[in-house]
Parts: sequence; structure tokens; C-alpha cells
Amino acid sequence: MSNPDSFISEVTEEVRRDRLYAMFRKYGWIGVVIVLGVVGGAAYTEWSKARDAARAQSFGDAMLDAVDLGAPEDRAQAMAAIPADGGQIALKDLMLATDAGSDKAAALAALDKLAADQSQPQVYRDLAVLRRVMLAGKDQPIADRRAALESIAVPGRAFRTLAAEQLAYLLIEDGKKDDAIAALAALMQDQDAPGGLRQRAGQMITALGGTPPQPAAGAATEPAANAG
Repeated sequence: MSNPDSFISEVTEEVRRDRLYAMFRKYGWIGVVIVLGVVGGAAYTEWSKARDAARAQSFGDAMLDAVDLGAPEDRAQAMAAIPADGGQIALKDLMLATDAGSDKAAALAALDKLAADQSQPQVYRDLAVLRRVMLAGKDQPIADRRAALESIAVPGRAFRTLAAEQLAYLLIEDGKKDDAIAALAALMQDQDAPGGLRQRAGQMITALGGTPPQPAAGAATEPAANAG
């Protein structure tokens, strides 16, 4: 009682603390719900993005595996069996339309349209660019094909290694054998390169008179390893 100001201050602080605890007991659950909602929403968003990216990658890899088949009938059958939904259905139909025997000019125009369509996922647009270069072949100048491939042969893009393979083939077409061997050797050492691509690269290096390097440790061993 010798220091009434201190006593009053302590009592006031206790009253405030009691009121704070009472408010927390009464309304604290609202904050918990908000926090859980924010965290849960962010987690679901990231999960959805990862799921969609994996689905798109699997679809693209399966389509490219089908394209590698020899006979048109086998390619058509393999493509038709690939699960697809939404924009993938349109893309699958487009790939079938650009197969052997179709109108090349119309197919190139359709691929250009898809590649330029900003509403489509990037992985499909990249696939259209890659397919367009392969279909055009020597009808398109090397410089134009190289520019198109370089735009998708960058880290983080789904078909980076396949675009790099085509860039190596352009070096061969351009008469730059040593540069092509170096590019193909780098692909064989690339841990992201699928097994089929590394095998093709090794065979091409041998055909060019070079010696294939050992594949990178930890590299994929199956060409369809990402196809799920």
C-alpha cells in the first residue's frame, strides 16, 4: 500500500490480461480457422499445380513415344490409346492430323495456331513448336528452325532435351560435324535426357565417327520413364 500507483497499475494489467484471455477463448477459434484456411488453400493450390504439370508431362511424353513408332497405323493406334481430357483431346487430334498422309500445309498452319495460342498450357505449345520443326524439315530455313528450337531448349521447359537433340541434328545438316558430336555427347551426359534419346545420341555419334561418352550417373534409363 506504500505505492498505490504501482498497485493500481498491476491490477489494471491483470484485468486487461483476463479480458484478453476471455476474448481469445470466445473468438480465438476464428483465427485458427482463418490460418488453417490460408495454409490449406495454399497447399491445395501447389498440389493442383504439381498434379497438372505431371499430367501434362505424362501426356506429352506418351505422345512423343507414339510419334516415334514406325508405321502410321501403329502411331494412330498408340495415340488413340493415350488418356486425354480438356485441351489434350484437341492436341491429340491435332497430332493425328499432322501425321504422314495429311495435308502438310494445313498441318503446319494448325501447329502454328496452337503454338501461338496463349490460352493453352505452355507444355502443349512447346510440343507444337517441336512437332512443327520436325514436320517442316528442310522446307523451313535452318535459321528459323534453330530459333524455334532454342526458344524451348531452355532449363525448365518440358521438351528441353528433345529440342536440344533436334538442334544437334541441325548442326549435322549445316555440316558442323564436330559441333554436332559435342552437342550429342552433352545430351548423353544430361541427367534429364530419357534413355531412348541418349541411345539415339550415342548411335549418331558413332555414325559420325566419334566415340560416345558414358551416360551421366543417375540419368533416366527408360525413354518413357516420365510417362507415368
